[in-house]
Amino acid sequence: MVQMTDVTKIYDSSGTVALDGVDLTINEGEFVFLVGPSGSGKTTMMKLITGEVRATGGEIIVNDFDMMKIKQRKLSKVRRTLGVIFQDYRLIENMTVYDNVAFAMRVVGASGKNIARRVPYVLELVGLDGREHRFPNELSGGEQQRVAIARALVNNPRMIVADEPTGNLDPVRSLELMLLFEKINEMGTTILVVTHEKELVNAFSKRVITIEEGHVISDGMDGYYSYEHQ
Repeated sequence: MVQMTDVTKIYDSSGTVALDGVDLTINEGEFVFLVGPSGSGKTTMMKLITGEVRATGGEIIVNDFDMMKIKQRKLSKVRRTLGVIFQDYRLIENMTVYDNVAFAMRVVGASGKNIARRVPYVLELVGLDGREHRFPNELSGGEQQRVAIARALVNNPRMIVADEPTGNLDPVRSLELMLLFEKINEMGTTILVVTHEKELVNAFSKRVITIEEGHVISDGMDGYYSYEHQ
């Protein structure tokens, strides 16, 4: 769950007002698209949720953690409740598919037994069973993104945050990826997808939050259409 109340973010280095008085709630189990033009504040909002940056003002609660008060050393606890997926995959090139996913479990201190049980299950879930021993450079872009999704899922997070996850994929693979997110959502995981791909958003009947110049300008099932006709 994400609760933002009157959130403002001003970057000290440039004086840029990235977010200005944002109010927003994402409930447990929702599937939400966050859309808007470049420089609208989408990336800043994602970084506030993951704790990469801290807001200038307002209140932010992420999975029961107060992000305005949390100590730096405790951010790892927040991040264990989140699975983050990036456009550029960020896989470890000299590790196999299995080891890339297992690494995420080792970082949080999971036992070898749990890793051996959980990793094959998650790889099967994302359609990568049979590819456990391949390296990233032996996979297609779509397969690499599925490894990234498996890695984000393997510690059973409450929420997945995906930043332009289809940016490097063709339309067919992009649609496959969204259907996979939909499947993961149906299993109970909250999904937040940050994107600018209107065709993809419009193919799904999901909640759409549109942000422009640091303000939420629409929030609902037709949010992307509102943005299109600004």
